[in-house]
Amino acid sequence: MKFTKMHGCGNDYVYINGFENSIDDPSGLATKMSDRHFGVGGDGIVLILPTEKADFRMRMFNADGSEAEMCGNAIRCVGKYVYDNEMTQKEKITIETLAGIKTLDLTVENGKVTYAKVDMGEPILKACDIPVVSDKYPVIGERIDVQGKTYEFTCVSMGNPHAITYVDDTDNYPIEEIGKIVEIDDKFPKKVNVEFAQVIDRKTIKMRVWERGTGETLACGTGACATLVASVLNDLVDRKAVIKLIGGDLSIEWDEESNHIFMSGPATTVFEGEWLL
Repeated sequence: MKFTKMHGCGNDYVYINGFENSIDDPSGLATKMSDRHFGVGGDGIVLILPTEKADFRMRMFNADGSEAEMCGNAIRCVGKYVYDNEMTQKEKITIETLAGIKTLDLTVENGKVTYAKVDMGEPILKACDIPVVSDKYPVIGERIDVQGKTYEFTCVSMGNPHAITYVDDTDNYPIEEIGKIVEIDDKFPKKVNVEFAQVIDRKTIKMRVWERGTGETLACGTGACATLVASVLNDLVDRKAVIKLIGGDLSIEWDEESNHIFMSGPATTVFEGEWLL
């Protein structure tokens, strides 16, 4: 089976053409291929599939085999994959995900996609839809005790659940220690992605992320979107800001008129290879 290794700001996945390959056990394949010592290495795998509802459909599986609803970095790479491999000639495409149908505007340079802007839809702020066990709306200042210390989280869903907390120094913060506990807290019925945000100014946020089912990753597109929303709700930033991740920068805008979130960032092919099924 042929595969392509790609990343968006260092959030790396193995991409598989589902038009050409039938995968019987994608969860098991994800755990094997994602292993950075005995496999290809990555944060998971992404299947690119046919659909009657949009131009393409994507399914993504984390490194532990669990299926996720959506990934902002991965969907940009899907757009690059289908255009670069001549599966479409359109520079504006729709992709079906478990979090709904997303629209991508592709930036093409010398026949290849380098950048993509994604309409991520409306943020979900109702507690039961995130989901998080809370009587707040929006869910701001939700308290969770971790190792004897109380942390406050703002919770947002971008099709998948996120909990954002604010820290003074993301570079030196023990996010693994805190993230792995919050991820599986009883307040989150479907577990949660945990973002640690440091506000630099009204237009800039530094962020690190602990992704459910994977651990710390170099970037998270839905997490960057959720962090902007949380920061606007807390009146910490403007409605458009740069989210600075370990793997690179994403531009996020929460459009006031449409209530949609727009994410812009790069998509990069690393290498292609073959996997023995």
